[in-house]
Amino acid sequence: MTTPTFSLLHVEFLAWAALWTLGLSAIAFIGGGLLGFGVMLARIGPSNILRRAASTYIQIVQGTPLLILLFLIYYGIAIFAGPGFPAILAAGAGLTIYASGFLAEIWRGCIEAVPKTQWEAAECLALTRWQRMTRVILPQALRIATPPTVGFLVQIVKNTSLASVIGFIELAQAGKLINNSIFEPFTVFMVVAAFYFAICFPLSMWSRKLERKLNVAGR
Repeated sequence: MTTPTFSLLHVEFLAWAALWTLGLSAIAFIGGGLLGFGVMLARIGPSNILRRAASTYIQIVQGTPLLILLFLIYYGIAIFAGPGFPAILAAGAGLTIYASGFLAEIWRGCIEAVPKTQWEAAECLALTRWQRMTRVILPQALRIATPPTVGFLVQIVKNTSLASVIGFIELAQAGKLINNSIFEPFTVFMVVAAFYFAICFPLSMWSRKLERKLNVAGR
C-alpha cells in the first residue's frame, strides 16, 4: 500500500480554501468597518454617555483574545440555535466585532490628528457639526487613515486562521486536513505559507505605497 503524496489536487484544495479566507476577510473588514465607524462617531460625539459606552466597547474588544471571542460567539449561539449553526456566520460575527474595536480606535486617532485649526476654521464658517465633519474633517482624516487601515487588513487576513478552531475550513485548516492525510507537514505548510504571503505581501506593499504617496509619515 503506497502512501499518498502532496499533489496538484491538494494545491487546488488549498486554493479554494484561500478563497474562503479572502471571503471571510472581506466580511470582517466590511462589517467591522461599518460597525467601527459607528463606534468611532460615538467615541468622539458630544454625548458623554455614548463616549463612555464606545470607550468601554473598545476596551472589551481589544482586551479579549480573538480566539476566546470566537468560542463565546460560536458556542453561545449554539445554545439557542443548536449544534448545526454555520461556522462561517460565527466566524464572520467574531471577526467583525474584533475588527470594529480596532478600526474605531484607528479612525478616532486619525480624526483627532487633523489640526485643531481646521476645526476652528470650519466653526468660523458657521457650519453645523455634521457639515464640519463631512466636508472638512473626514476628507483630511481619510488621507491619514488609509495606510494604517490597509495595514490592519493584513492582520485580519492572518487572524482568519483562528476560525479553524470552530470548524471553519479556511487556508490554515485546509492545510491541517491535508497534512493529517499525507503526513508531509513541511511541504504542506510551506505551500500554505506561500498562499498567505501571496495575499498579504501585496497588501503590505500597497500600504507602504499609500503612506509614501499621502506623505502621512511626515505630517
